[in-house]
Amino acid sequence: MSNEDDKKLRDFVRARIRSDVAEGKRAGQVATRFPPEPNGWLHIGHAKSIVLNFGVAEEFGGTCNLRFDDTNPSTEDTTYVEAIQEDIRWLGYSWGTRLHYASDYFDRLYEMAVELIAKGKAYVDDQAPDEIRAHQGSLTEPGTESPFRNRSVEENLDLFERMRKGEFEEGQCVLRAKIDMSSSVLTFRDPIMYRIQKTPHHRTGNRWCVYPLYDFAHGQSDAIEEITHSICTLEFQDHRPLYDWFIEQIELKPAPQQIEFARLNLSHTVMSKRMLRQLVDESHVNGWDDPRMPTLAGLRRRGYTPASIRGFCEAVGVAKRDNLIELGRLEHEIRQDLNRSADRVMGVLNPLKVVIENFEDGAVDELEAINNPEDASAGVRSVPFSRELWIEQEDFMEDPPKKFFRLAPGREVRLRYAYFITCQQVIKDDRGEIVELRCTYDPETRGGDAPDGRKVKGTLHWVSAQQAIPAEVRLYGPLFSVEDPTSVEPGQSFLDHLSSDSVEVIPSAWVEPSLERAEAGQNFQLERLGYFCVDPDARPGAIVLNRTVTLRDSWAKIAKKK
Repeated sequence: MSNEDDKKLRDFVRARIRSDVAEGKRAGQVATRFPPEPNGWLHIGHAKSIVLNFGVAEEFGGTCNLRFDDTNPSTEDTTYVEAIQEDIRWLGYSWGTRLHYASDYFDRLYEMAVELIAKGKAYVDDQAPDEIRAHQGSLTEPGTESPFRNRSVEENLDLFERMRKGEFEEGQCVLRAKIDMSSSVLTFRDPIMYRIQKTPHHRTGNRWCVYPLYDFAHGQSDAIEEITHSICTLEFQDHRPLYDWFIEQIELKPAPQQIEFARLNLSHTVMSKRMLRQLVDESHVNGWDDPRMPTLAGLRRRGYTPASIRGFCEAVGVAKRDNLIELGRLEHEIRQDLNRSADRVMGVLNPLKVVIENFEDGAVDELEAINNPEDASAGVRSVPFSRELWIEQEDFMEDPPKKFFRLAPGREVRLRYAYFITCQQVIKDDRGEIVELRCTYDPETRGGDAPDGRKVKGTLHWVSAQQAIPAEVRLYGPLFSVEDPTSVEPGQSFLDHLSSDSVEVIPSAWVEPSLERAEAGQNFQLERLGYFCVDPDARPGAIVLNRTVTLRDSWAKIAKKK
């Protein structure tokens, strides 16, 4: 049994479901759902819920619905609906024909509200929203009953119907459940069920001007869809008794079994939709799919793969307590995946010209390079070698320290897949800056080995200046400079922790000509530099590459030590 299989067996969510199936509850059926609100783009925290809900359904031979919680028309849009569906498909999951919306149940939910009013279990409250909040009480003090709490059933039915017809303005009144304002269960203190919103809905248009709150719509929607296990994050644990109360009062059976788990919190970023929207709206980032964002669209654009996201979610597991997961764990997963799947290519970010003086001017030598040493089926490619090359500026030092094994005056190094070269002369400009190296090559070392057995300590990547294609390279780092950006001092905002160097743009890089055929979203390893992804952006005559992650894997070392 693998570690991952063992982890799933010990997972308390799966253990609960396994027990329910064994006991024959709900005839042994398993039906889950993923219920996003279409008011923003999905982030990696949602990915954990997607992987869990769809994964559980698959493991137990059940079903998983996709249901949009579209009960707040002022913040929702079909653009988000489409983006969410695209993200779920990208992760590798399908809901088949099981696509639902809370708005599908607006008529039934309204009827349920009328039923509660008729039973004396709900009333229309004319208090302003801030008054209602002020009268909720606290953990140690009971709430204060509304002066409108004891309206007659007839009056409440009439007022609620008039609310539906649009006779009142937004905030003028709400419909509240009539439970217990002194209850120790805070959600029982006459929660709001319906509020007035006169914003057109993305699906129902202007048909409704009253909309149910999530606490009223959630449990009933699950029950209507015959969901067996409602898997939620911990913030909904305190709301579970309320969901059960509504279902019990309406006599809507069967009720789903709600199971709560800890949400995913990732270091050096934020998971709040409000905060993410603020980053976008205030132009701290370039949209929801900015590669620095934790959104699935941003991660996809940066070069993260579905397998790496799924692997990460499964590796961190399902916990009962919130914790902060190190960004390094996510980076470890993408390195593992791309090491197996990404072709290797060569590119130079900060170019320094090298002229091979004893190589024929205008001649081109086509050399063979391995595409992926981890995958023999990836084959080989041809890499051109010519008189003029580009190497990295940092791979040459005029006066190197003792342990610098790369190129220096009079020193011989290996060019990857090519030849041994020796630096003969350093060319400088009027300011004393190094602009060119004059070198010679040993034709007997083609392929990178010397027939006489001599060894060199340095191997450099390079590209042919004649055939290389220009590239803009974007080097991304963490968006925030601290592990937990939400931890702030009084007077501070999470924005105060934004990193000033979360992206570095290199406009004049060069890459080997094989990348000329690369498509947006394609992953590569630039040898010795990191993993990169082709960005949809394009400059005239240039490819744009986003660095997904560096080659160094600090998390793997930490995990091994642990």
